Amino acid sequence: MAKAILMQGNNACAEGALAAGARFFAGYPITPSTEVAETLAKRLPQVGGTFIQLEDEIASMAAIIGGSLAGAKSLTATSGPGFSLKQELIGYASMAEVPCVIVNVQRTGPSTGQPTSPAQGDIMQARWGSHGDRGVIALSPSSVPECFHVTVEAFNLAEKYRTPVVLLLDEIVGHMREKFVMPDMDTVTVIGRKKPTLPPGEFLPFKPDADGVPPMPAFGEGYRFHTTGLIHDYTGFPTGSNEVTHEVIDRLHTKIKNHVDDIVKYEDFQLEDAEVAVIAFGGTARSAYAAVESAREQGIKAGLFRPITIWPMAEKQISTIAQKVKTIIVAEMNYGQYVGEVRQIVCAKTNVVSLAKWNNEPITPDELLAAIKAAR
Repeated sequence: MAKAILMQGNNACAEGALAAGARFFAGYPITPSTEVAETLAKRLPQVGGTFIQLEDEIASMAAIIGGSLAGAKSLTATSGPGFSLKQELIGYASMAEVPCVIVNVQRTGPSTGQPTSPAQGDIMQARWGSHGDRGVIALSPSSVPECFHVTVEAFNLAEKYRTPVVLLLDEIVGHMREKFVMPDMDTVTVIGRKKPTLPPGEFLPFKPDADGVPPMPAFGEGYRFHTTGLIHDYTGFPTGSNEVTHEVIDRLHTKIKNHVDDIVKYEDFQLEDAEVAVIAFGGTARSAYAAVESAREQGIKAGLFRPITIWPMAEKQISTIAQKVKTIIVAEMNYGQYVGEVRQIVCAKTNVVSLAKWNNEPITPDELLAAIKAAR
């Protein structure tokens, strides 16, 4: 029988990475993500994997790109300042279509900010941090068990769509402890990368299949291919062609956009007859559950929409909610980032209210309940 244990969110994230098949971690310690590295420093050698602490966050990101190209599922973990330093190489991984996972346990910023305080201020950086245009996948768990399962999902999506995936924890979720029951590994769905079916002499390393994603051999498997951050043709070598440039950048988007229904995960709570809908994610969603329940006890028809996939957005679902409710409240621990995207989707179908907080403290259930009452 599986044993229930008390586990921290960061530890569960590390265990989820191992369950997904991750065998290489490169990173640099930074609060509040360090427990991810500490756990993997111990656990990776136990399963035949490799842990390495690099001199900085830039080197860490470069190392996991190399690890992935060599065939190992790879990840790094950091917080705001380190996430900023990784951006150039996140863009490289996007252009070269190298699957990897970047765990960002968010804290108050900008700069070094408040290292031990919760925040959700890196939402837009996860989308736009790297220069240029590209499709992006970012996920946000709200509980310790979900840290495990969403980390597995992050690796599955990275491998399936040949893209870096950002896992946006926040300090609340990363450092909380909850009951966790390790699942039977036979019940955990793990996806590996798609391998070439053509012989090496016929293989074009960046020619996509019908799903928009090229097969990916590992270095050393007999397939010779060139990797670059420059615009490249199907051979992997740079080109200045207008047509190829258009095709490459378009495909970096469409391989994500065309599979939104597969990528987007979310949870509805008490939305069937709701007149006021709260949108919240990560640690903030925990307060939102309590606020919605309190509102219901007081006869207020409130509900919660919790996006687990932050990028791409759950546009279809949010648009449907906007047609049913009188008000949408977007609660987030930042100056107001996600709310702007929600307003674009809603397009004045209903009223959208921002409940933003950025003073080192989480949004409380009472604050959310007050906002729900004011929105009636």
